[in-house]
Amino acid sequence: MSYTKQENYDGAATEELTSFYGQMLARLGEDPSREGLLKTPERAAKAMQFLTQGYHQDAEEILTSAMFREDYSEMVLVKDIELYSMCEHHMLPFFGKAHVAYIPNGQIVGLSKIPRVIDVFARRLQVQERLTDQILHCIQNTLQPLGVAVVIEARHMCMMMRGVQKQNSVTTTSAFTGEFQRAETRGEFLTLVGANLH
Repeated sequence: MSYTKQENYDGAATEELTSFYGQMLARLGEDPSREGLLKTPERAAKAMQFLTQGYHQDAEEILTSAMFREDYSEMVLVKDIELYSMCEHHMLPFFGKAHVAYIPNGQIVGLSKIPRVIDVFARRLQVQERLTDQILHCIQNTLQPLGVAVVIEARHMCMMMRGVQKQNSVTTTSAFTGEFQRAETRGEFLTLVGANLH
């Protein structure tokens, strides 16, 4: 019995992207017909569709699928959520972690939905600043909490592999709404993000 891999990709998009990647390899001076590259254009076409699947997903729908009424009104923090995205300027990866907190206002959400929301926006061509804001506004608009806080720390391959070639730089972005605009609440959030409690 031979191994078969089950995949679901848009056939027309895969075919067109495969052609583009084949042309790109040839234009770069490679031989797309050599053994190691025979399936590379198709693999790259499928990989790019996977890495940008967020365009076809609805983050608010993900949140509303697991919202529950609850009287809890203290901070809920999910931290160290790994993320992988693609810089829209050079189409090179950036990766790191996100820390997201909210203060419920009669509604909580299933904890796994917060990383899923991050993935929806991260799996697009992005800049870190916009990614931070999109996560924040999605949670704020859908849950209507008393406040939301988002911090993202990421390394950008466009800075590490090309350009200035700085290997140890980390970019941090943050955004806050509601109660997190108060210094005391924001300070508690940042302390918890930095604490090693587990």
